Amino acid sequence: MLLIIGTIRLPPDRFEEARPVMERMVSGSRAEDGCLEYSYARDVLDAGLIRVSEVWRDKAALDAHFRSPHTAEWRSSWPALGIGERNLVLYEAGESMPT
Repeated sequence: MLLIIGTIRLPPDRFEEARPVMERMVSGSRAEDGCLEYSYARDVLDAGLIRVSEVWRDKAALDAHFRSPHTAEWRSSWPALGIGERNLVLYEAGESMPT
């Protein structure tokens, strides 16, 4: 299982403009084979910070995700939305355990 955890930053006044593109990205990603979880969340203390959480079954699923049309659309929207700072980290995880 692969996890991607991190943040992206956009100007707070561009959030409403970015919302539809983010919604298409999240919905498209969640529908992909091998996507176990995919979420964006706006930080409650920093309006320009979007927290990213992804869980993928395996590398093949993640590689297919990176080639998807909704990923290309999302990435191409970054300059117009002022998205520049990204801090995402890929982790490999074992079996999940209840806490």
